[in-house]
Order: sequence, then structure tokens, then C-alpha cells
Amino acid sequence: MSYLATTDYEIAAIIEKERLRQQNGLELIASENLVSRAVLEAMGSIMTNKYAEGYPGKRYYGGCEFHDMAENLARDRLKELFGAEHANVQPHSGTQANMAVYFSAMECGDPLMSMSLTQGGHLSHGSPVSFSGRLYKVTPYGVDLKTETIDYGAVEEIARRAKPKVIVCGASAYPRIIDFAAFQEIADSVGAVCMADIAHIAGLCATGIHESPVGVVDFVTTTTHKTLRGPRGGAIMCDAERAQQVDKGVFPGMQGGPLMNTIAAKAVCFKEALRPSFREYNRQIVKNSQAMAEVLANEGLRVVSGGTDNHLILLDLTNLGITGLEAEIALGKAHITVNKNTIPNESRSPFVTSGLRVGTPAVTTRGMKEEEMRKIGHWIAAVVKDIKNEAVVRKVGAEVHEMSKTFSLYPE
Repeated sequence: MSYLATTDYEIAAIIEKERLRQQNGLELIASENLVSRAVLEAMGSIMTNKYAEGYPGKRYYGGCEFHDMAENLARDRLKELFGAEHANVQPHSGTQANMAVYFSAMECGDPLMSMSLTQGGHLSHGSPVSFSGRLYKVTPYGVDLKTETIDYGAVEEIARRAKPKVIVCGASAYPRIIDFAAFQEIADSVGAVCMADIAHIAGLCATGIHESPVGVVDFVTTTTHKTLRGPRGGAIMCDAERAQQVDKGVFPGMQGGPLMNTIAAKAVCFKEALRPSFREYNRQIVKNSQAMAEVLANEGLRVVSGGTDNHLILLDLTNLGITGLEAEIALGKAHITVNKNTIPNESRSPFVTSGLRVGTPAVTTRGMKEEEMRKIGHWIAAVVKDIKNEAVVRKVGAEVHEMSKTFSLYPE
């Protein structure tokens, strides 16, 4: 950052403040992670200078020969990682990956079936405030309010009534295993196609810790920056027969020139994910999540669905008489970054919420294990159970800061 510091001190100073925030605190946002130095270097490279509309070998601009090489590497590595027949690495985000699949499989006004936002889904799965809810006729499904898990029989009944063109499975706040094969069977039974959005659990799926939907469902979308531990971006996988319609859905369907510096960084991330150590990393993510969930439950906090099978924990704060927003703010003062989140049977606004979402990918990247997770669980409980006690917040914040010193942002 030495050159930036001399040419734009204000931005350099802001970036340094953010580096210190990440170093001195705990990132527990389930949808966030920390990238390697290699990914950062690729993201900040001169690959950003080039327009490369189109695909390798079929660009609309000259001078793309090396960008073709980078994109082909990214596609080949992603296919190897998941055993996919086809991969598109151009989407700028998971939402745009979803958009491209919708464009390739539906017309405006067609019926779409997906998980309700308040019960674990994502904005791009059909929320009325999203393009997906505005362009398509959406029928939501949710979880059984007693078990707080997906009832596949109920999903099938809804599908038979709604007759959707596309059924979306995958979630942004669902802590349990998803049966992708069951969703594909339901889609087949009603003449729909099935799209699995594995943005949150892609790393777990790539390493066999969670069932992978690749080769099971019709389309798979993902982000690259959560459990895959890469740059912020999206990707799509499908079989060879659907390759052309997916590629057209991305370009020219919903975006122009791809971000070639990001695609180069995706290639780096996929290479890192192909290492044997990446499987152990994702295994540790789940161990950490389960260790923290156990402590939180023992501290009297209600864990939605009674536990977790993946990288995230969803807490219901109703019995504490506080909102998710209040908990998020208080924990932030203690240098613990989490996010408010809706829960099944939510009664509050999504800007306030009754729940809290906690995730372990970033702290696991820093090398933290079960011992640290138990400490963090006790710290979270101490703050949310006595949320107005500034002395508790300061004490926890000091302990967080002290522990964070011993774990690098770049452990490799």
C-alpha cells in the first residue's frame, strides 16, 4: 500500500483502519471469509485493465489471449473441484449467477418456487423487494415450525399446487443438511427444473462434508467468497447439455464485460481448494460451529433447530427479551461482528429481527479451533444476556482483542 499512501492518503488510511478492525476483532458473519495473499495479489493485478466481453476464443475485443488462459484455468479448476461437466465463472455475484439461471430457464411471469426469506432463503430466491420477486410469480416454502427443518413432504405438496417452472433449494440461514436429491425428485415430478444455490456451503460440498448437488440437480449456483474462501464473485455449474443456455444467460443475458482480475483470483482460490488441506479446513469449520453451538445452548440461548450441521448457527433471542439488532450492536462494541437475522415464525421486521446468525469460516481460516470457539461462545452469551452492561462489553472486548493478536489474517 506504499504507493497508494502517497497518492491517496484518505483511502489508504481507511483501508488500514479496516485491516486493523479485521485483525483485532472476530469476523463471525456466516457469509464472510478471509482470502489468501495470493488471491489478494490476483485481485489487485493489471488483469483489471482489459475488457473481455464474450468467452475464451470468442471475445468481442482483441488482446484477450492471456485472459482466455486465465478464464480457462478458472473453469477447468472449478470443474475438477466439483466434478462438473460445465462451469461459468463470469457472474459478478451469487445473485447474478441466480439471475442468469432464471433467464436461461424461465420467461418473465413464470412460476418460481423457493425458500421463504424469513425462514432461511435469500433475497434473490424470490423476495418481493428483489428482481426475482418482481419478475416471477413466486410460491415460497419454509420449514416445519416445530422441528425448524425442511419437511420434504410439505415441499412436494406445495410444488404440486404451484406447478413451478424452477424450484430453488439452498439457503442463507439454514443450519442443517439439505437433501438435494429429494428436491430434484420433486422438481422432476412436477415438470420443473431444480437449481441448488450452494453459496454458503460450497466449500463443504466441494470436500464431501456436505452432499454436493453437482450432477444431482439441473443447475448449481454459488458464490466464491464464503466457505470456498475466494474473492467476492459467483459461478454456475451444470451438465454439458445446458452449457450453452447458461452461458447465454450470463452474457449477453444479464451482464457485459466480466471482471478479469476477479476471475484470475477465482482461479487461484479453486487451486487452493483442490489441496488436501482444504478438506480438513472445511471439516474444522463444522467442528468449530458445533462446539460454539453447544456452549451457546448450555448458556441458555435457544439454538434454532437444536444445533448445526454446517458453518452457521442461528440463535432465537426471544426468550432474552432483546432483538437481533440490539445484539448485533452490543457485540460489535465488543469487537465481535455478527448479523441480525430473521428466524422461523419471525414476528419482527427484517431490519430488527428476533434472531442472530453466527458463522465460523473466517475465524477457522485464522487457525482457531474448538477451544477458541468455546471462549467465543461464552463471550457472546455474556454480552447478550446482560446487554446493557457496558462493563461486560468492555471486558469481553478486551479479551477478544487480546486473543486476536495471536491469530494472523494470513495463517498460511
